[in-house]
Formats: sequence, structure tokens, C-alpha cells
Amino acid sequence: MRLAKCLAHLGYCSRREADAYISKGWVKVNGVVVKEKGERVSDQDIIELSGQAKSIQNNRVTILLNKPVGYVSAQPEKGYKAAAELITAANHWEEDDSGIHFDPRHLYGLAPAGRLDIDSVGLLVLTQDGRIAKQLIGDINKIEKEYLVRVSGKTDDKGLALLNFGLSLDGEKLKPAKVVWQNEDQLRFILRQGKKRQIRRMCELVGLKVVGLKRIRMGKVRLEKLPPGKWRYLAPEEEF
Repeated sequence: MRLAKCLAHLGYCSRREADAYISKGWVKVNGVVVKEKGERVSDQDIIELSGQAKSIQNNRVTILLNKPVGYVSAQPEKGYKAAAELITAANHWEEDDSGIHFDPRHLYGLAPAGRLDIDSVGLLVLTQDGRIAKQLIGDINKIEKEYLVRVSGKTDDKGLALLNFGLSLDGEKLKPAKVVWQNEDQLRFILRQGKKRQIRRMCELVGLKVVGLKRIRMGKVRLEKLPPGKWRYLAPEEEF
């Protein structure tokens, strides 16, 4: 396996970060600095990051935003604003108890780790840390995402069973989900994958139309009392 791919696979950093660390001489294989991105390594090799790389990682922040309707998760489009534009000192939640103070440098390289549709609300994670991005949206991620979904229309027990398992999108069978009724017009979804507009499309397949969607949890991190349009830092002791 290539060294950069191995670093990402081990969870040390993202592939892009791995390339940068290798180029700077911040990676050792069996005690020897390696600067070739294409260096091949095996399971028996001992791979280490330098103190410089670890220091950079420790200073990177992750931000939790309660995204309102009308903001896109990533690049602005069709006249709408990007959710990252809400990350300002004025919008910093006054009850944030992470102990981290806002610094404009925290906006550099900040990217969404998982999207929310423009008409969806709730927990959106933006991070400078490639390890967290990989954890949340990597190919083998197992992090649960929980949603409250208000719907119109009718479906039967068979439809509910299909929402849990048995539907396909884009020619691919979906992974098992956990879907239950919260009340007569609201469902609770727990997913381990994130296809584009997945919940809306799943509901359409069983005769339901989504009229409101809110993400309330990603892994162990919950939205809780964070107000719409406000954000806070992921505290050092928190993990997904």
C-alpha cells in the first residue's frame, strides 16, 4: 500500500494531509524519514508522525452548527449562501463551554463533513481536521446519523419495513436503517450512509413526502440546545 493511503487508512490524517506531511519530511517509516508519496509500506512497517504534524493536528478545530433553511452545506449556489458564512464571532453560541476562543484562523480550511440539503436543518459539522472528516464521511464510516423527519401522505407497515431495509437508490441496495414513527406525522431515521437526498427519496418510494427534516445527532454528538444559526466548538473531550 502507498504510504499516503496507509496513513489515511490508519486514521492518522486525510490523504491530502498525508501527502503534505510526507513532502515536508514529517513521516518516518521504521525510524527513517520518507519524502516519497508513492513509497510502498506493509503491515509490518512502523509508521510515525513527527511532533510538527501532531502539533498542527492538535490545533485544528471542529465546529458544530445548527444550520437553518436556505444555506447550502458546501459551495454557495443559485444565489444562496454557504453555511460556513454563519461561522462568525457574532454567531458563536454564548453557552459554548469547550474552552476554545474564536480565532479567525479557525475559518481557514474549514470544510463540511457530511451535507445537509438547502431545505434541511440541524446539526452540520465543519472541520479543519482530516481525521474527523474521514471518520464521518469516509467509505467505511460506521457513524450513525439521526434525523427527525416530518412527512405527509400515508404508508402501511410494509412501507415502514421497507424504510428499515429493502429499498434501493441509484441501482444500489441501501444499508439497513432504523426508522420508527415518533407521532402520526413524524418519523425518526437513524442511518449509517448518506446518499444525496437519501431520506427524501426513500420516503417517496413508500408514498410519503418529506415536509421537514432535522438532523439531531452524528455519532455521540447531539444538537441539543444549540439554537438555529448558532455554532459551537467540538470540545476536546468530545468524540463522534
